[in-house]
Amino acid sequence: MPSSAGRARSSVVGEPAGAHEARSVRRRVSLAPPADLVAAPGYGARRLYQAYLAAWSRHVDSVLTGPQFAVLSAVRAYPEADQSSLAGAVALDTSTMADVCRRMERRGLINRAESPHDARAKVLTLTADGEHALAEVNRRARALDEALLAGCTDEERPRIATLLNGLGEQWEAVAALEDLA
Repeated sequence: MPSSAGRARSSVVGEPAGAHEARSVRRRVSLAPPADLVAAPGYGARRLYQAYLAAWSRHVDSVLTGPQFAVLSAVRAYPEADQSSLAGAVALDTSTMADVCRRMERRGLINRAESPHDARAKVLTLTADGEHALAEVNRRARALDEALLAGCTDEERPRIATLLNGLGEQWEAVAALEDLA
């Protein structure tokens, strides 16, 4: 009786040896996104955001998030400002801002204290660790900005920032509408 050692076996009766393996190896085909999707500004915004998050995590900081960096920057720019006011400055809702601040306080990057003017408000200040983290991350974030805008001229860069921020304001206004009609 011939030995089956060394022979490929099929898992389907009557199927030639190796056919199952060939059937299970599929080649991935790179498909272009549909034209209507490419024409949608939300699709482009989502792609930009996903790419930015991936680039941030790889090249800037895999622990400190973009929103945390924005809060640290705002705390530095507006010393002794309250948490709710800073939330608006960095485009975070107050609930998200509270969560971000709790995490940064636990990490020793900021201090939160009651406002001398309003016991309900929390005043934020950078700690020494927060100042150090901000300086280091800011250096890498500016390098990322340079890489992201490498194909743009010095004249185009401020226009791109203005366009993106203007779109952000417009889209925030649309999000606040009760009805699009």
